Amino acid sequence: MYFDSAAVGDVSARRVRRAPPLPRGFYDRHVVDVARELLGKLLVRVSREGVSCGRIVEVEAYLAHDDPACHASRGRTRRNAAMFGPPGHAYVYSIHAKWCLNAVTQPEGQPSAVLIRAIEPLAGIELMRRRRGREKPLELARGPARLCQALDIDRRHNAHDLTKGRGLWIAEDVAEELPLDSNGEPAAQRTFPATARPIATSPRIGISSARELPLRFYYEGCPCVSPHRR
Repeated sequence: MYFDSAAVGDVSARRVRRAPPLPRGFYDRHVVDVARELLGKLLVRVSREGVSCGRIVEVEAYLAHDDPACHASRGRTRRNAAMFGPPGHAYVYSIHAKWCLNAVTQPEGQPSAVLIRAIEPLAGIELMRRRRGREKPLELARGPARLCQALDIDRRHNAHDLTKGRGLWIAEDVAEELPLDSNGEPAAQRTFPATARPIATSPRIGISSARELPLRFYYEGCPCVSPHRR
């Protein structure tokens, strides 16, 4: 069932905090495989303000080779150095004074990354509303810049290790209730993948080079994907 913008309910912050980060091996694969499998995963942000989290519903892959739209296509610079580092790190860059979050993939030295374009808000929704200055749920994290503002992601997170489970990470979907033991703690670290949803593919959007490559992946029919006007 897709996100219901008319009836928003927060997922338990405690449960989200316990969601284990994806291991480095998940990212140490071809960027297209990682991109498709990031759909349905949880993007978790823990700060002094609290916990905010959403399910990833839209991504774009940027290739290590023969992809002029990739920031690393012209070689290594101070700006894109994180893309050349180990997989499982964040690459955060600015465009028009806004921030965009990427997950670095493939072995070190093969600069590729997945742009996280949109999430389905699940936890910390009131916190996202304050950060965004918006009330409507569909305006919170539909698009990469909105997503970063909603989760308070910026330059501080460039080269951040997403596999450590501290501050910012990506996890398996644990949005469903976990059984609790007699102490009120989760009895098992069960994961609950998102209900099977059709994955659509399209050319990437908002770029001027290699626009024909079908490297955007998203849940078909999901209202939380970024708006796009042809």
